[in-house]
Amino acid sequence: MSQKRVPPPLPPARRSLSAANTLTIPPPFPTSHQNQSSALSSPRITLNSSSEDLLQSERAQYTGPIRNLTPTSTAPSSPIFPSHERPFYSPGSPAHSSENLLPPSKGFSSHRFKNHSTESNSNNSDYYFHNEGSRDSFDTFNTRPASRDPFSSPLHSPMPWDTSDSLRPRTRDSDEESIYQVGEKFDIFAHADDLIVYPKDVEADDELHAPDGKRIDRDFNFWTRRGLVNLGGLVLLIGGILFLFIGYPVIFFVQNYVLESDHASTTAFCRGSECLPPNIQNQPPLKNARTGLIDPDTPKSALTRTASDGKQWNLVFSDEFNVDGRTFYPGEDPFWEAVDIWYGATQDSEWYDPNQITTKNGVLEITFDAHPTHGLRYRSGMLQSWNKLCFTGGIIEASVSLPGRGDVSGLWPGFWTMGNLGRPGYLASTEGMWPYSYDDVCDAGITANQSSTDGISALPGMRLPACTCKGADHPTPGKSRSAPEIDVFEASVSVINKQGSKVGVVSQSAQFAPFDVWYQPDYEYMAVYNSSITSINEYCGGIYQQAISGLTTLNNDWYDGKKYQTYGYEYEPGADGYIEWDVGRQATWRMEGPSVRPNGNIGQRVIPKEPMTVILNVGMGTSFAYVEEEEIAKFLPAKMRVDWVRIYQPPGKESITCDPPGYETTQYIKDHPVAFMNPNVTTWEAANYTRPKNSFENTC
Repeated sequence: MSQKRVPPPLPPARRSLSAANTLTIPPPFPTSHQNQSSALSSPRITLNSSSEDLLQSERAQYTGPIRNLTPTSTAPSSPIFPSHERPFYSPGSPAHSSENLLPPSKGFSSHRFKNHSTESNSNNSDYYFHNEGSRDSFDTFNTRPASRDPFSSPLHSPMPWDTSDSLRPRTRDSDEESIYQVGEKFDIFAHADDLIVYPKDVEADDELHAPDGKRIDRDFNFWTRRGLVNLGGLVLLIGGILFLFIGYPVIFFVQNYVLESDHASTTAFCRGSECLPPNIQNQPPLKNARTGLIDPDTPKSALTRTASDGKQWNLVFSDEFNVDGRTFYPGEDPFWEAVDIWYGATQDSEWYDPNQITTKNGVLEITFDAHPTHGLRYRSGMLQSWNKLCFTGGIIEASVSLPGRGDVSGLWPGFWTMGNLGRPGYLASTEGMWPYSYDDVCDAGITANQSSTDGISALPGMRLPACTCKGADHPTPGKSRSAPEIDVFEASVSVINKQGSKVGVVSQSAQFAPFDVWYQPDYEYMAVYNSSITSINEYCGGIYQQAISGLTTLNNDWYDGKKYQTYGYEYEPGADGYIEWDVGRQATWRMEGPSVRPNGNIGQRVIPKEPMTVILNVGMGTSFAYVEEEEIAKFLPAKMRVDWVRIYQPPGKESITCDPPGYETTQYIKDHPVAFMNPNVTTWEAANYTRPKNSFENTC
């Protein structure tokens, strides 16, 4: 050493170091490319030496690059070695100082083991003197090198540095060695140049990691392949949703008008339901679909039947009910429908529920049970073919096992028919229609109460007589139209001896209006074939109907599924027609048209000409028979079982439609939906319809 100088005062920890302690630190940065060979030699730095000039004595012995521990303004040094790494421990003299080197208050990046050009090193600003408050995400992504080591972030010292401290470390761009670089040799993050250690560091490939909250703007170019694909997907998705909720309903709505227009201009073709018979058009899809009127399960022996005149009539409709599990809710069957109503016309004790009717074990079952429903104590079923299956003339019969017992009164099983212009249980449709069956004349018989003050009739008058005014609401002007009724049977109980023995009986009847005087028809035109089992019913009617009926005694084994019996009638419409009833295919009694000939101030009643629908039901009502509720409760639920229903007609006179020529019904029903579809409307006026005027009562 050439001169002596007292070093600056050190912190207390440094003053306690031995003068002999020394520490050798290899330089991390060679001064130039020419000094690469000498850079491999480690310079020695002796701290607290006994020499007065510690640094000069070391420089005199060391020929490699020297870094002063006092602040200088030396220009940046040249880059580090490009192709190899220095060992952590140089083969220099052992360390002579145990002093803990204090880290600087600010960090810097050494970029060990990286290749840097001289230009890049010289252009980097001093990290220590860089304003930390201005270091942000933008600076990081635009000015920082590609990779950084863990010590490139600020590292705070436990002891603040004085600005005049000669031991303050320099930046990595200085050609002088910094004691902070000694720490690099003890880096615990080996070769982890891109590891984020400190919160103010920003990851180069993660723009969301911006501690200062500054936004890193990126170029946005929508017109790329990916952008166009995204746009196309959104357009298809939005278009599909709009079509589903807007386009399709509009098309479906407009399509009906287009088809109607096409059909009006082209009558040679039909579409969809237009190709079906008119009486079942516009019906919902059928659950129990069939391809014909005759059930394929009908035996060949039943395809014909001998009529009362000995001729063979042909089977035109049959239902064998062999398919189990059938139900008859609206729209489920092409020929039958179970109603959901209370039959208020007879003030019944039960509610008719479609759930009470099904097929099981090859038969139709209608169940009557004590199940409170809609405020009523009982529940049962009514099956109708209204506006689906109609026939005019012929034979209708069914094989039936009656419900309950023949010696217990109260149940009211029925198998009957009614004109299609009245729907059973829908009182607005039957008002002024049931039970009229009148000739095409206009007289007192079409008026309310038959224009009589003796109380013989409480009917409101015929709604559709033959003499309605021109342009009036009438399905076939010039013809008397109505809803007559013919009953195959209504079952009850009768006492047969003085001991009070009871057996089952059936009432086989026809209902007529207007009425004969005292409801008495001409019995000369009636016949009872076996008076031991059949007799004319003493009940002839009341203020709402004239009933012409015969009673036939039954076998009490024909109940509750034990045995089945056939019940039916044969008829020919018109004033000269007839009705003949039978049990077990044995004729019981017969009435002919003249039995209801003109009488007094009323004209000819006729054997019904209207297309007739079929009804099967089990009811209960005190208006029909005495009800033994305690006895009935013992065998509930009671079931009426129907094995089959068949209709026969003479060859050449088949009419199995609800729109026979001159007696069409379906369009009139379609024009008055409230009366035929709402069972709660009980009068024609309540359905907001007006009774047509006629020339007999009004001035046309």
